[in-house]
Amino acid sequence: MSHTAVAHCAAPTAPVGAAVAPPAAVALPALVGTGLPVPLVDGRTVPYANLDLAASAPALQAVADHVAELLPYYSSVHRGAGYASQVCTSVLEAARGTVARFLGAREDDVTVFTRNTTDALNLLAGAVPGATLCLDLEHHATLLAWRGDHRVLAAADTVAETLERLAEALTERPTALLAITGASNVTGEIPPIAEITALAHAAGCRVVLDAAQLAPHRRVDIAAWDVDYVVVSGHKLYAPYGAGALVGRRDWLDVAAPYLAGGGAVQAVGVSGATAEVTWAPAPHRHEAGTPNVLGAAALAAACRALDPVIDTAVPAHERALLERLTAGLAEVAEVVPLRIWADAEDRVGVVSVVVRDIPAGLVAAALSAEHGIGVRDGRFCAHPLLARLAGGADAVRVSLGLNTTASDVDRLVVAVRSIAEHGPAGDYHEVQGRWTPRGDTRDLDPFGLGHTAGGASGCGH
Repeated sequence: MSHTAVAHCAAPTAPVGAAVAPPAAVALPALVGTGLPVPLVDGRTVPYANLDLAASAPALQAVADHVAELLPYYSSVHRGAGYASQVCTSVLEAARGTVARFLGAREDDVTVFTRNTTDALNLLAGAVPGATLCLDLEHHATLLAWRGDHRVLAAADTVAETLERLAEALTERPTALLAITGASNVTGEIPPIAEITALAHAAGCRVVLDAAQLAPHRRVDIAAWDVDYVVVSGHKLYAPYGAGALVGRRDWLDVAAPYLAGGGAVQAVGVSGATAEVTWAPAPHRHEAGTPNVLGAAALAAACRALDPVIDTAVPAHERALLERLTAGLAEVAEVVPLRIWADAEDRVGVVSVVVRDIPAGLVAAALSAEHGIGVRDGRFCAHPLLARLAGGADAVRVSLGLNTTASDVDRLVVAVRSIAEHGPAGDYHEVQGRWTPRGDTRDLDPFGLGHTAGGASGCGH
């Protein structure tokens, strides 16, 4: 299948949307790769506009610098007597406290390092002593992690009615754990977390907050909200070094079966007859068998230190101004249909998903990249039930903002979307292994000389 534009007009260059607020008094932390030059199919090179930060965010410069400083010291942890081992052990254990403080943890909460949010939720799933509940708007990680008696509740069209449905569901049958998103990875909408936690606790139910999309944009406060558990991913939090965290109450984690069995998770091991006998360590080490990702934990802690001074005021102000500019600009393009969950959501982070009428989302995304040097996400964003409701199961285009997003990036995106929506892509595209690509693409997609391999179909069922 191919898609060729029948007409293409030069894109206007005037700024689009609302005026941007004055710069925040506190400078935002710098990111690695800002201004990266990327090739276009017409032979030009432009600065990359990365508007796909909800998928994965580049490293903060402070994070990359910290990892580079730590690398010469890299060694085994916990049982190494050498100087470098002692340094790395200290770095790893100090990182727990840094992450916990950044997330507003209670004094007796425990921090378990994981690979990412999905890993953290699956770890917690093995510790829940009863039934679980979540809404149908969740990311697949929150929908699918749970075992045994798990219910999925349909969210309503308003926050108020959704809260009523949650209260009813929690009182009609015993539930041990409610899993909720801190911010939708599709629309950016933020539910009333403290209110949801209070109604869950009133029913004798604990709450785990998936803060993967919230923590990079807003202050998370475990103690103030009285949330029982929070999960985060380093790769969303400007620390893409393979670590995430589960932070929360210790009791379930201290008695649950270890997430993985092996070295580092035990206090003692013996053999009686033909049977291995083990005394497991308490959390966090109980669930961290094997050699830990010291560099990932250090990177996550470094990101928390860098974001802490700006996450309350400067980051939200920066993103709200850009979000207002983005939504105002896209509202002027008749062919663009924005997706929203609730009519009464009071706040949202910088994530916007849209459908462009009569043009496949994958084609829109491919043209934004190949013709405009703009990176966005297309698909159903590992939230198939939500996209089934909001877009009839069709794919959408997601734009997500972050620390290094500028008004110029937003304007480029709006101008490019308008051009594609009104006139189609400038070039000829076809589908290759489920992904749209320009015919005769001359861009060097293998700048490191490692051998380019087509990505193929997405790993989340698109």
